[in-house]
Formats: sequence, C-alpha cells, structure tokens
Amino acid sequence: MRYSSYYHNSFAIPSDSFEMAASFSVKSLDHVVLTVKSIQATVKFYSENLGMKHEVFTSPKDSSIERHSLKFGHQKINLHLAGHEFEPKAKTALPGTADLCFITDYPVDEVLKTFKTKGLHILEEGKVVERIGAQGQLRSVYVRDPDENLTE
Repeated sequence: MRYSSYYHNSFAIPSDSFEMAASFSVKSLDHVVLTVKSIQATVKFYSENLGMKHEVFTSPKDSSIERHSLKFGHQKINLHLAGHEFEPKAKTALPGTADLCFITDYPVDEVLKTFKTKGLHILEEGKVVERIGAQGQLRSVYVRDPDENLTE
C-alpha cells in the first residue's frame, strides 16, 4: 500500500483508497475559469507577461454573447467578468481566489529578469524559489495578476 501527501486530521491516507474510488482517470486539464474585475486588464497581464493568446469566441447557447479566453499550449483560461458570470459557475466565483502554476521551457532566471524589467512585484523576496509540483521539483517565480491571483 502506497502513502501519499493526502492528509486528513494529521494522519496519512493510503493513496490506493483514492485510486480505487474512480472507474476512470482524468487525462489532462482542458481549461480553468478566472472570475475577473476587468477582462482587458487580465488579458493585458497574461498576454504581455506570460505570452498567452487572447481569443474571443461566442457562446454555443447564444451567438450574440461574446466570451474571452487566454490560450497557452493545449489549455486555456476562460475569463468571466465578476457579476456577469456564465452558468453554470463555481459556487463562490470571486476575483483573486486562484493560485495558478504555469510551466515554461524558458529559463526561470530569465523569467525573473524579464518580470523585474517589466516592473512586476516579485513575491518571495524577489527571488527564484524551489517548490514541488505535479511532476516533481520546480524552480518558481511568484507574482500576482491584476485581481491578486497568485501566479507561479
């Protein structure tokens, strides 16, 4: 029996108990949704600082409704304007409640220099820090987006 980093009330839960509950497994993440105060400010931040591509598309339910997303790799972030979210939505859809970690092939020390040159406030004393991600050890730089979401 394997033990993982899943903890409940200070004791480790065998990871096998999580794996046995599902009859299928998830392959990848297609998109996440950020509820934002300003579509324009969010698009500017993620496109200018992280190289994401802004896409405008229409709702399948109503072609008169314009929607926005930020595309990167094989994933995207759909943007919902606070107070004008699309249904269904998260129960508590609020700006500034996300914590996102992105992967790049660009050297992280260069990412740090680029962010500093652009005047972004770097968290963690303005340094690259070591973290553990889904695929193991990471070197990370932390900044906040216009809604104060934590962006790694």
